[in-house]
Amino acid sequence: MGELAPDDNYFMERALSEAQKAEEAGDVPVGAVVVRDGIIIARAHNQRELLSDPTAHAEILALTQAASVVGTWRLIDCDLFVTKEPCPMCAGALINARIRRVVLGARDIKGGACGSVLNITNHPQLNHQVTVEDGILSDVCASILTSFFANKRRGARADEWDGLENR
Repeated sequence: MGELAPDDNYFMERALSEAQKAEEAGDVPVGAVVVRDGIIIARAHNQRELLSDPTAHAEILALTQAASVVGTWRLIDCDLFVTKEPCPMCAGALINARIRRVVLGARDIKGGACGSVLNITNHPQLNHQVTVEDGILSDVCASILTSFFANKRRGARADEWDGLENR
């Protein structure tokens, strides 16, 4: 008998493993993996704090790795699994990379750009639209984020954590 192909839950679990790495490093726990032909070709987590780089979001880092693996910036046959709905910058990168599908863990009702606040990934005037699916391990993904921000608030002065949820 053959082996079962990994499903969306499997890939989101890998993204969650990446999110844990971000949390351990003191960054917002967001993780992402890029999948092509059922194989993970890139994995990343938020590294803004480590790199002192406002663009070092998990999605951006994973897309950069995937483009290197594929040998082109056009990732037309790739899917991105990410634990938190991408922000406008990351949603724009998904369009530019021609990602086929993005699978979301938790929605971001304050800054998400895949349908929650903005809908960049399916804007009719843009030259590419991305299929967006959500609800994959969403409770687990949301729980990690909620816990992270609650812990930050408990340990930070009010002026330090004001707006922390905006990634």
